This record gives sequence, structure tokens and C-alpha cells, in this order.
Amino acid sequence: MVKTKDILEFLNIIAPFDIAEDWDNSGLQVGNLNWDVKKVMIALDVSMPLMIAAKKAHCDLVLTHHPLMITPAKSIDFNRMPGKAIEIAARYGISILSAHTNLDKANDGLNDYFATKIGLEKTKVFFMENSSSMQLGEMIGIGRIGYLKSQAPLKQVVHQIKEKLALSHLRVTGDLDLPVSCVAVCTGSGGSLVDEFLRSKAEAYITGDIKYHEARRVEEYSKGLIDVGHFGSEHMAVDLLFEKLSQAIFKAGLNITIEKFTKEKDPFIIV
Repeated sequence: MVKTKDILEFLNIIAPFDIAEDWDNSGLQVGNLNWDVKKVMIALDVSMPLMIAAKKAHCDLVLTHHPLMITPAKSIDFNRMPGKAIEIAARYGISILSAHTNLDKANDGLNDYFATKIGLEKTKVFFMENSSSMQLGEMIGIGRIGYLKSQAPLKQVVHQIKEKLALSHLRVTGDLDLPVSCVAVCTGSGGSLVDEFLRSKAEAYITGDIKYHEARRVEEYSKGLIDVGHFGSEHMAVDLLFEKLSQAIFKAGLNITIEKFTKEKDPFIIV
């Protein structure tokens, strides 16, 4: 019988937990490493709709990109999150695992997946905390930088990204006629890498959660910025984890059912 710890080990091969950021909380969130696992549900966030769906579907394990908690809670209130999720997990024997910044940074992880999705080629790591960061002989780090198949004005790049990511809207900074050939990307909240982008040869930066003053800095440098939102840049983690975990389980000859939670939506509504 497959255990929670076996799924954790598969994830460690897909995206090693030791490359996660120090502040992160990837890995086991709630549960027991020795609980049996027959059915897994994958989502972006640990939420009450997810936990209710997992309970109804008789799942033994929930796998998310975003952790249940980043910082420790001082108390656990079963009337509100994250306590409500913890109560359901404990009562119905559902382990919760998360693969967060380790999945972001891993080779063939979320940033590579995102870059491929929007059509970037010849990609490499955008930012490394130190020069010794390696995974299987390759450099690892945050974000990716690469090239479009052919140079295009920023407005065309925007249109293509909306189409490829199925987005109804996004935010753009810069001259829409700006020629773009080199692009930097960072899934999730990429504001901390704006200065790195401004120092790079990339003409445009695609990320989420950009603040006003960060956008102004990009504007001052006459570069382009495309904010696809946190959800827009990371919801595809569900597809990536589904693909990777399914391949690992098939290769191991195991019989486990894996489902995607399909009812997640961007919390922001444009009105």
C-alpha cells in the first residue's frame, strides 16, 4: 500500500524540498506520513471548497502548490481557516502536502512550465541567490529568462499571453509599440526581482502582484511589464503537478487515482 511518505518522496524527486526558500513551508502540512493513499486531489490553494470536495470524493491526500500556512499559527480555531482545514484533514484522514518554492525553482518546474506555455525558447535561470545552486548538474534559481520565436511589439506579446493563458484581463506598463524579443518571467509575486529585470537584457517582464512604484521604475527605464496576476501565473501548477505525479506513479507501477480540483477561481473580480 502506498503511504503519504511515498508521495512526499515522489515530490522530492520532482522538486527537491532542499531547494525551497528558507522562509517557505513546503512538504507535509497536516496528516500522517504513514497513512495509506489511494486517491489524491491537486489544487493551487488549501481552501474549504477543496477540503469539502476531497472529503466527498474520499481522497486520502490533498496536494497543493501554496502551503496551508507560511508562518506558524498561534492558535488553531476550527471555526476558521486554517483550523477548519486541519479539522477536516484530521477527522477524515486526509494528509495535506504542498510543493511551493521548490516547484517554482526546480528544473522542469513551474517557471520552466510557464515559460514554455507562453512560447519562450532558449531559457535559463533568471536569478540565483548564489553561484553554487545546482540540481543534477544544472543551475537552479528563481524565474526564467528567454526569447520569443520572433521579435514582436509589446501589444502583440500581451495579446498572445492573454490567449495562451486564457486570461480575460491583465495589467501592462510601458510603450505598447516597444519591440520585444527577450523576456524575463517569474511566477507568483515577482516584485522583488524588478531591479534584476531592469539590469537584464530583457525588454519585458511577466509576473504577478506588481506594486505601483515597481511599475513606475519599469516605466522610467522604458521597458515593458506584464502583470498576469498571482493566480494567472500559478494556477497551471495544478496541471504540472498532475502530469509529474501521474508519470511518477505510472513509472512505479502503482495504482493511485489522481484528480484535479477544478473549481478554483481568481479571488479578484474586475467590475
